[in-house]
Amino acid sequence: MSALTELAEASRTVVARAGTGTVAIGRDGRGTGIVIAEGRVLTNAHNLRDRTTQVTFADGRVAQAEVTGSDVDGDLTVLAVDTTGATPLEWAEAEVDQGDWVFALARGGLRGVRVTSGSVSARGRAFRGPRGRRVAGSVEHTAPLARGSSGGPLLDATGKVVGVNTHRVERGFYLARPADDELRRRVAELSAGVSPVRRRLGVALAPAGVATKLRTSVGLAPRDGVLVAGVEDGSPAAAAGLARGDLIVRAGTRDVATPDDLHDALADTIGGDTLELALVRGADELTVTVSFAVPASADPAPVDAASADTAETPAAEGDNPS
Repeated sequence: MSALTELAEASRTVVARAGTGTVAIGRDGRGTGIVIAEGRVLTNAHNLRDRTTQVTFADGRVAQAEVTGSDVDGDLTVLAVDTTGATPLEWAEAEVDQGDWVFALARGGLRGVRVTSGSVSARGRAFRGPRGRRVAGSVEHTAPLARGSSGGPLLDATGKVVGVNTHRVERGFYLARPADDELRRRVAELSAGVSPVRRRLGVALAPAGVATKLRTSVGLAPRDGVLVAGVEDGSPAAAAGLARGDLIVRAGTRDVATPDDLHDALADTIGGDTLELALVRGADELTVTVSFAVPASADPAPVDAASADTAETPAAEGDNPS
């Protein structure tokens, strides 16, 4: 049997075993989802616009799904929906490695199932979730993903899930969150209705380099830091007095030069009620204390990347195939 014949046979096997468990997300098929258990569908958080969304199955049946649990920063959401007639996909026993051949299924765009194939080109890649937090450890592969493919399964030749497709990073290369122990644990929590809790300041951050250009343009010395581009009404940042144009240079004990530094400082506050920020406002330096006295709950439903948070604008590294 030739290599091409083997590849064609593997593609048919993947569709036969995983096709009914691959569903379309949204009335317009903006994304793809994975049936992971009876009554549960996994997809990317950025595929949703509200707490409910339409799911279209392989047999053409349409059902309304509700969010069970969501990790917006990790770009994962689990939906509760009647999955009758769809066979849940299985996790692969082993993770993929560089050079392994993989297959991608998608049902986005409401055009039926699409199968593509490629190889794992790299591991340990990173992207930014819908609100700008860095998600590390992704698998890079070359299986082409058309619009509507994000949230769909990346599969091995037996039709078992080795990853969840997320982003197009550049011409011909795509990212998937690997189906490792960490992802499976998070998916199990989301399926049970447990969403992660992460601190939010409630600010939007300008892209890197903007602060330096602005300060130079008005005759101020350059400073490392992240520039506040907007403040969400009613947020902890608003209550602390942060304003558009502030440069955050330190958060807690961490010097802040990138959004990731700020995210790490926010993670350090879990279990505490406050975070001290050092700001530069024009030529003045000041310190403010942000209060998290009322615990911030995790967002049960995804938000648009443009909403105010500790996200750079744009929020993601690379294009999104959905």
